[in-house]
Amino acid sequence: MKAVALTRYLPIDDPQSLIDIELPRPVAGEHDLLVRVEAVSVNPVDTKLRSPKPQVEVQPKVLGYDAAGTVEAVGAAVTGFRPGDRVYYAGDVTRAGSNAQYQLVDARLVGHVPPSVELADAAALPLTVLTAWELLFQRMPFDSEHGGEGKSLLIIGGAGGVGSIAIQLARRAGFTVIASASRAETIDWCRTMGAQHVVNHREPLVAQLQALGFSQVDAVLNLADTDRYWSVIGDLLAPQGHVGLIVEPVGALKIGDPYKAKCIGIHWEMMFARARYKTHDQAEQGRILERVAALLASGELRGTRTATLTPIHAANLREAHRQLESGSMIGKLVLAGW
Repeated sequence: MKAVALTRYLPIDDPQSLIDIELPRPVAGEHDLLVRVEAVSVNPVDTKLRSPKPQVEVQPKVLGYDAAGTVEAVGAAVTGFRPGDRVYYAGDVTRAGSNAQYQLVDARLVGHVPPSVELADAAALPLTVLTAWELLFQRMPFDSEHGGEGKSLLIIGGAGGVGSIAIQLARRAGFTVIASASRAETIDWCRTMGAQHVVNHREPLVAQLQALGFSQVDAVLNLADTDRYWSVIGDLLAPQGHVGLIVEPVGALKIGDPYKAKCIGIHWEMMFARARYKTHDQAEQGRILERVAALLASGELRGTRTATLTPIHAANLREAHRQLESGSMIGKLVLAGW
């Protein structure tokens, strides 16, 4: 099968940073689906894993943690899936990724793609919807249906992949959503996703929120820079408020006041934790993806694909990584077809 992989960790402008290769087609294990991959998307995890370092891989390493495709075969212990099913998933960062024509993925981490949804649109969603859903509704103590009613939520980094979904899920749950963006096009995108208010994260946040009538907020999702916004989030959050984080800090965080004084809940989200540590509730990710699929089919959620490259090969994946590393991406970039 065709695949895109790396053996050395190089800057993305180096043509050897991601290369086209041929690999044997894998065989499904007990809990696996063998999926014929038809569309993939790129995420910051791809660029972080590929970033320059001296390590050299003896065997080619395949990245890619967003995919949609068709089930080719199922393992002996798999239920709920059969060959021919259209599926989408983020998968497991400890296994070979989706930048290959065929991929093995634990069926418990997979959802069905509704007939009304294109596979390219589905490929844009799994990692981001799982991250946003788990953070808002499982790490943080808010119900997915009505848990935001009467509450305000600030989303720092609203125009990215996770932010685009988090805005929609939060609005649906009843939150008053304030998203942050800094360019005219990202401001418009956040409003299109459903944010009632948009502030500029390159300007002081407290004054902007006060001008909108918010002296404090009930919850914050910091999807951009944990260190940079740590102090201001502590000031903005209401007593017994909650902050959700997905970006590891560079330095040590000051966990004392006002976080301690206000009893602020600090919630980390790492979407791969369930798969990586083989937790007892791995199947929760499949259930989330099924729920999101139903919301997409009903029109309650909209897709976040904003650009498509075709076909899936090393040159296009290098371009996708390059665009993501530029920091200017809105929504998600998808690669489709081989």
